[in-house]
Amino acid sequence: MRVTTAVIPAAGLGTRFLPATKAVPKELLPIIDVPALQLIIDEAVGAGIEHIVIVNSRNKPAIEAYFADAPEIIEKLIASGRPEMAERMRALGRDVRVSFAYQHAALGLGHAVGCARDVVGHEPFAVMLPDELMGSSELLGVMCDVCVSSGGSVVGLKRVPRDEVGAYGVIDPIGDINADGVVAVRDLVEKPAVADAPSDLIIIGRYVLTPDVFTAIEHLKPGAGGELQLTDALRVQAGSGPFHGVLRDVRRYDTGNPVGWLSAVVELALDHPQYGPAFRTELRRVIGEPNL
Repeated sequence: MRVTTAVIPAAGLGTRFLPATKAVPKELLPIIDVPALQLIIDEAVGAGIEHIVIVNSRNKPAIEAYFADAPEIIEKLIASGRPEMAERMRALGRDVRVSFAYQHAALGLGHAVGCARDVVGHEPFAVMLPDELMGSSELLGVMCDVCVSSGGSVVGLKRVPRDEVGAYGVIDPIGDINADGVVAVRDLVEKPAVADAPSDLIIIGRYVLTPDVFTAIEHLKPGAGGELQLTDALRVQAGSGPFHGVLRDVRRYDTGNPVGWLSAVVELALDHPQYGPAFRTELRRVIGEPNL
């Protein structure tokens, strides 16, 4: 068995990016010239994912429009001598099947994942938070392999300074991380006090989950703000069967706030093969740093 489906929760309102997100979903905000959502999908495809399930809101039709055919744009690009861009437009959604589920109220990440149940079916699946961009598909690929080999759910991990753990979900590991970056997990603690944190390993926005998580979500009780927390469902799984975390040294960008989004754009633009050299020159001029 392989993990071939990924769920992307995209129904959020993006209030930290208002007024832009009044009209443009935050998932479609560009990272240079590519929407953040497309970068997430590219990561998924690189890890062997064949089916993307986007949990959307009826108030964000632009996300579905992004995947719709646009023959008039393609024809205009070809006529204007831009066949490479025409092929790029044609390829949207071609390498992966895209389906939609809908979250009708903002009831938390657990609820959003639960909304994909009928589309996902009874196989393991990935969950990819669109606010977090990864530098490669490596982490997700390893997580999928660990899920298949262990038969249990898997979370992506990052090590942070101890004084920062209180802002995140933290794992309680069983033993040490092995040579492949994999560690068994006893429990998960949401935003612990620093003194009470069981480790310095936080959960980041990549999950590979076995389908019994839907049963755990179904029985969740609302927490703070009336939301159903995915972490609570994962704690049920960790307490009843194999559960692992994977630590990988991959570049990660938190684009869920304007500063994080700007940081991702700048760093990725500097590395861009086409725009990087000119952008670096312009950035030197703006900030007056000749060694940039």
